[in-house]
Amino acid sequence: MNEADPIGEKKLNEVRNETVSALTPIYGDREAKAMVGIIFENLKGWNRVDMALKADQLISPFIIHQIDSVVRRLLDHEPIQYIFGNAWFYGMRFKVTSDTLIPRPETAELVDYIVKDYREKSDQGVLDLCTGTGCIAIALARNLPFSKVTAVDVSAKALAVAQDNAISLHANVNFLKTDILKDNSGLIAGQYDVIVSNPPYIAEKEKSDMDRNVLAYEPHLALFVPDDDPLVFYNAIFRISLGHLTDTGKVYCEINPVYAAEVRDLAVRKGFGNVDLVRDSYGKERFLIAWK
Repeated sequence: MNEADPIGEKKLNEVRNETVSALTPIYGDREAKAMVGIIFENLKGWNRVDMALKADQLISPFIIHQIDSVVRRLLDHEPIQYIFGNAWFYGMRFKVTSDTLIPRPETAELVDYIVKDYREKSDQGVLDLCTGTGCIAIALARNLPFSKVTAVDVSAKALAVAQDNAISLHANVNFLKTDILKDNSGLIAGQYDVIVSNPPYIAEKEKSDMDRNVLAYEPHLALFVPDDDPLVFYNAIFRISLGHLTDTGKVYCEINPVYAAEVRDLAVRKGFGNVDLVRDSYGKERFLIAWK
């Protein structure tokens, strides 16, 4: 359909209300409205203020058709971030693909703790394990003065996305492909003041409690760990940290609240003299901070 064709045109306010109504039964009114904002931001480049000012503006049949297509995919529980290929994190728009997890607000809280602890220091060495989109590494590279950031992942496809993000967001990050579960940390060189990780930490047995949009679309490689070894990545993180953390450095991890006490005890057994569990904004023990 030609975009200039007036047949089928509707006012923005009408299109917005119809889209919210279609999405609300699955997502609820608040999230549906947020999704409509994301749809118009991506399809028209309009923010909330633009949409308020343009409430009576006519929307072309071409755009309406695109919106309908997005809505159908959302009704099939496909994450909106994958539909448009981007997600906001720490005030920056990141490229995301089906090879990477969608950055979460909780992970931004983890970055907050690091930035708070190190923003007054310069020339810090940072190592990000299981980097995915590169969101943690890039956020720290952009917010810690003159930091030297290295980011590691086992997935070549995820690293390609992370490298694209670093280029587009003007962040100086060194990327390294390696499997931290194998005893090959010799590929990771040097000492670091900050070692951070948001590794896979959901046990296979927890799948039944997860939303369809996560199970059907996000990469299981970056999500799940075996039921009989749910701390497998933390074993590797602490092993690498003991070899590459400076004497005054800290380890920051996002953790599964279900295993918070076990991860803390593991850190103590591995030799960390100071271990804190920190709650996220929902009150769950979501983060661990450890130092020698």
